[in-house]
Amino acid sequence: MTPPSPSNAPTPPGPRVHHPLFARFYARVSVSADARGGIAALREELLSGLTGRVVEIGAGNGLNFAHYPAGVTEVVAVEPEPRLRRLAEEAARGAPVPVSVLPGTAEALPAEDGEFDAAVASLVLCTVRSVPRALAEVRRVVRPGGELRFFEHVVAGTPGLARVQRGLDRTVWPLLFGGCHTSRDAIGAIGAAGFTLGRYRSFDLPQSGPRTPSSPCVLGRAMR
Repeated sequence: MTPPSPSNAPTPPGPRVHHPLFARFYARVSVSADARGGIAALREELLSGLTGRVVEIGAGNGLNFAHYPAGVTEVVAVEPEPRLRRLAEEAARGAPVPVSVLPGTAEALPAEDGEFDAAVASLVLCTVRSVPRALAEVRRVVRPGGELRFFEHVVAGTPGLARVQRGLDRTVWPLLFGGCHTSRDAIGAIGAAGFTLGRYRSFDLPQSGPRTPSSPCVLGRAMR
């Protein structure tokens, strides 16, 4: 598949995103998951070694910000949900690197072509309205030779759980969890968008105990 050609200007703003009940729930649960569920260590792994200017799509409440390494000169974080964006702005003030938080969607990034050295997608491709459009935008704003770091929920590799995921995605799951879809193939979509996949690993969260529809995950990197 040939990836979309980059444009010469940012695309128009995307549709409004407003999930107030989910935002409150996520703000509480994500902090607990970082502290007790091992997510903080995964964020550290995700961002290790990054340098230069970075765009983070769907930054949520900004829990990645504390883990950016010193080699990063600036983070531009895009978050469409108003309550989560306010929390991200608070987190940005305590970050070890400069962070700007902007409104916007992954499908319409407020940036010029090739503006960034790297992009970060962390638990966001499951919620965007169009995965191909979002990844095309990421590819547009990252310079040639730059990289995409990703940490995402994905479709299960076992038929039984994959069927459960697809059923939930067609019914209640997106309504309950802010548009999240559990059965998306992030790895396939990243490759189809024109990125060259590098090292990545698959695992379950939590790593012990029963599997849930959102348990299968991948974490890794791809080159522009």
